[in-house]
Amino acid sequence: MKKNLLTFANILGGVALVCVMAVCQTANGSAMATSQKEMLLSQAGFKTKTVTTPKQQQQVSQLAENKVSAVKYKGKLYYVYPTGKKDQIFVGKQAQFDAYKQALQAQQANQKANQRAQMLTGSPERVGETAGPRHITVQVFDGFGPLDPMD
Repeated sequence: MKKNLLTFANILGGVALVCVMAVCQTANGSAMATSQKEMLLSQAGFKTKTVTTPKQQQQVSQLAENKVSAVKYKGKLYYVYPTGKKDQIFVGKQAQFDAYKQALQAQQANQKANQRAQMLTGSPERVGETAGPRHITVQVFDGFGPLDPMD
């Protein structure tokens, strides 16, 4: 009886550990995606600027989260990305934005190739909604048009 109780406690502890790990991975997943995006922006030549004044904080708070926004400043076009805390912004011009888009496309192509390789090895990683026997990712889109605008 004591052995069965100990075994049950070990199994229950293992299940709890797996649940905690899954929650941590979900919470860290968005943080990792944000840090990867910030790394790509930096590699593309975007410069960081610290948000210091209340007026700057107000303007940065109006920017879309997790997206690069086109803004005009003194008649010139810039591309701006706020950090998660919105205490800094990444700023670049057209050349840096083009380099970022190319790096992002290369990263996405690499991720797709890795997913295909995993599927071929018999251990697919399921992301989002899937359909069919081969676990094809279903992309949700509004209206008609290409499912993957990056292609």
